[in-house]
Amino acid sequence: YKGLKLMQELGIIDRLPRLVAAQVAKANPFYLSYRNGFQEKVAIPARKTLASAIQIGNPVSYEKAVQAIQMTDGIVEEVSEDELANAAALADNTGMYTCPHTGTALAALFNLRQRGVIGRDERVVVIYTAHGLKFTPFKVGYHEGTLDEVESRFANPPVYLPANAQVVKETIARKLSL
Repeated sequence: YKGLKLMQELGIIDRLPRLVAAQVAKANPFYLSYRNGFQEKVAIPARKTLASAIQIGNPVSYEKAVQAIQMTDGIVEEVSEDELANAAALADNTGMYTCPHTGTALAALFNLRQRGVIGRDERVVVIYTAHGLKFTPFKVGYHEGTLDEVESRFANPPVYLPANAQVVKETIARKLSL
């Protein structure tokens, strides 16, 4: 928040953005605190989630996060495992190769847009936190349809082939002719 305020004071931005914090429903203490109007800090045992880096039950920088949300009229949104995985797959279809954490942020954006909280002409910045290559089991599991609590609506199932150039060439030709 301090950095944003400084950018505004320096004339780099003309107004403060409205911040959105996104959490996964399995690890959502900040969301729960937001829901109670930040009357009390909620700490919970974080459950295992596909978004492992944000699997936090007791946020360390809670006070700073509350201040940032309050000072920017911000929002805290939660998403499901299904929502984050499908949002990541949609982003992948554009050429991005997203991690589950970025999928969490994108799913929050999609939900807020669908509810009309974010208008169709509003400018939005989503922080891309990591590359999908760091999460290969997540990607493979999504496309094979084996992730718990996820209906892989945008799956592109893998085709496993022998290490044979002719078989690969024939398979590609057959797939492209469909």
